[in-house]
Amino acid sequence: MKAPRFGTLLVPTIAAVAGFAILAGLGVWQLQRKAWKEDLIAKLEQRLSAAAAALPPPAAWANLAQEQAEFMRVRLHADFIGDARPAYVFTGSTPFRDDIKSPGYFVFQPARLPDGRAVAVNRGFSPDKNVTPVNGPADIVGYLRWPQPPSLFVSDYDAASDIWFVADQRAMARALRWGEVAPFYVAQQSPVPASGVPRPGALRGNLRNNHLGYALTWFGLAAALAGVFGVWAAAQLRPRGKSASL
Repeated sequence: MKAPRFGTLLVPTIAAVAGFAILAGLGVWQLQRKAWKEDLIAKLEQRLSAAAAALPPPAAWANLAQEQAEFMRVRLHADFIGDARPAYVFTGSTPFRDDIKSPGYFVFQPARLPDGRAVAVNRGFSPDKNVTPVNGPADIVGYLRWPQPPSLFVSDYDAASDIWFVADQRAMARALRWGEVAPFYVAQQSPVPASGVPRPGALRGNLRNNHLGYALTWFGLAAALAGVFGVWAAAQLRPRGKSASL
């Protein structure tokens, strides 16, 4: 009988243990992501359903943290700057507006606050770019939003077609000469214009939370690797009989 070859198991065992650790670690990471996403959804739903508070004053803007203030419902009185060129941000769909079913544009326009400072307002969704800028005072209820980071795959702004692909009100203000605007913008919920376009609306916290399924997948792969390696290692350790000589 041939003795089992323990030396041949060293490298495969190291590789299997490393693979198992990586797969199990990914499963644990997904469980951590699940807890983070559940906390985010709870905070988001709380902010979106809260009563609208007064827009923070300009003196407080520098200390506003995105993770603490984004999606807060706010109310403000402002004068839309009618001679400012609007910005059209292309959108196919958004997890925060379940009433948008087709591609179109979010229409951004600056508005002047009573103290003279300006804030960009996402007035709502339009299926096309034929939107007349609004002019004059308005009592707005909406949500604080922060600019999106630049895209790695497309330009933020296509000047030839006058279409934005990233909602960054600071870049819009520079390109369209709005002047200085607040570090956030307001996604308008109301009022709805008489024409219905652009269409503002309530934001919803429709965030996907598939992390439990991902975690089970990684743990399943780790268990499968352990099982396959165990069967293979047992076969390698089993004594083998010598071939009969003639």
